[in-house]
Amino acid sequence: MKDQFGREIEYARISVTDRCNLRCRYCMPECGVKKIPHAEILTLEEVLHVAEIFSRLGIRKIRLTGGEPLLRKNLSTLVRELKNLSGIEQVTLTTNGVLLKNFAPELIAAGLDGVNLSLDTLDENIFADLTRRKLFGKVLEGLQTLDKNLSVKINCVPLRGVNDGEILRLAALAEKNFIKVRFIELMPIGCAWESGLRGIPAAEIFSKLEKTFGRLVPVREKNSLQGPAKYFQPKNFVGQIGFIDALEHKFCGSCNRVRLTAEGFLKTCLSFDAGLDVKKLLRAGVGDEELSEKISDAIYHKPREHFFDGDKKFRDKRQMYQVGG
Repeated sequence: MKDQFGREIEYARISVTDRCNLRCRYCMPECGVKKIPHAEILTLEEVLHVAEIFSRLGIRKIRLTGGEPLLRKNLSTLVRELKNLSGIEQVTLTTNGVLLKNFAPELIAAGLDGVNLSLDTLDENIFADLTRRKLFGKVLEGLQTLDKNLSVKINCVPLRGVNDGEILRLAALAEKNFIKVRFIELMPIGCAWESGLRGIPAAEIFSKLEKTFGRLVPVREKNSLQGPAKYFQPKNFVGQIGFIDALEHKFCGSCNRVRLTAEGFLKTCLSFDAGLDVKKLLRAGVGDEELSEKISDAIYHKPREHFFDGDKKFRDKRQMYQVGG
């Protein structure tokens, strides 16, 4: 499935809940947020219905996100059903890891292909300050339960004056473990920038890593489903280090993804509110052929590029936890 600019759209991020058991300073206010009424969230049957149409249109990878997706009941059942869809090659999960120890075995048994674990520090005090919760031990336990054959990625958002000192420690996790540690640029969405948090440029992190671990050798990604990260591997590392910097190095020209929010809105670009209210169509009883046509048309008109560095009036007003990252 191609958009109007010839990009092959084959990756969908599906948010299954807006709720979370952490209150990360760059994502949510301390008091929490107004929860979307349960009736307004897509049912798992509706999620599967849309995913089946996605698969017919050429989507090959689905990532389940939140909020915190492990708060959604019967998630392993959804994973199993998604894996059974013709054309879906990968089903993965992004999680904060707090509940991972409880659910990892059943998710792996259901066929989950990979886990992205959001982890910005290996210091329990910094973790508590960043997330406003003392649950660091739970996250480590969750990480340790992951199957050795599972694709595991650790996502870190470097923040100036907050977790600067954790960058080398986190990167070192990839030295003896077959994991990918990725450093993700802070996006100008929601309470992060409003609260004064600022990111650290990828070039600065890259230089810091090379001074400690030696030359970062580029790794060629053979699988187009891997997303926008650029990976590197220092000598003697078994794992890899990745960078995702959508602002510093705009990669919109190769964007291959769309997002489905927990309340059923198909977002074709993280920056804009462009897209389609899929839930409205589903609950109006629209047939699969018409729904497929409308989804295909929305994806075809996916914006050329994000506009985070432009006029704020053009930005989507949704917070990051509302769009699934």
